[in-house]
Amino acid sequence: MEEMNIAATVRTGEGVKGALSKIRAEKNVPAVIYGGHKDPVSITVSLKDLEKIVKAGKNTIVEINLPEGKEQALVKEIQYHVVTDLPIHADFQRVSLKDKMDVVVPVKLVGESPDVKAYGAMVEHILREIEVRALVSKIPHEIEVDMTPMTINVGIVAGDIKLPEGVELLTDPQAPVVHLTILKDEEPAAAPAAADAQPESSSTKGKKDEDGNLTKNAEKK
Repeated sequence: MEEMNIAATVRTGEGVKGALSKIRAEKNVPAVIYGGHKDPVSITVSLKDLEKIVKAGKNTIVEINLPEGKEQALVKEIQYHVVTDLPIHADFQRVSLKDKMDVVVPVKLVGESPDVKAYGAMVEHILREIEVRALVSKIPHEIEVDMTPMTINVGIVAGDIKLPEGVELLTDPQAPVVHLTILKDEEPAAAPAAADAQPESSSTKGKKDEDGNLTKNAEKK
């Protein structure tokens, strides 16, 4: 697994109005480190460093250099501004390279079934993430699933996925991951009436931080 090294500063002045806005105006991001049987620490990281971590991929180990010492962590959640889509807060979870962790890993489809061209089959990607257990140093950024042997009659379930050495599957082995479908020659279903539209859930609505900024929660991209 790739490891990144960043510098951070301990954040003070929590609860002071305008403090978070000032941090963000300086192209930094407020964050917190927690877990590992230690007290949480409020920190500030640069926006540039956080963007590098996101680009490196899910489950990247981050070594955070603080005045008091180093912390090894994984990004657990990033909050983004609902308008600018810029990160405005990050949560880091302490990890130990000697311990195993249960994590969610993205599933990436590769290859193509011959039935796609032969019969015009459509790929339906059902399970986009799987849960695994592994040493922190063995956690993959993503799991590739080869669709080449798949047919219209035989899809792929979680138990069919070939995992890297030292990685244990926690997701139900019978959970469907991907299969092929044949579209029927029929009129498309009518769009639902406005009255049938589903209301926006509270999980998708923005919320405000202590400075009054609207945010949205998202796992690390």
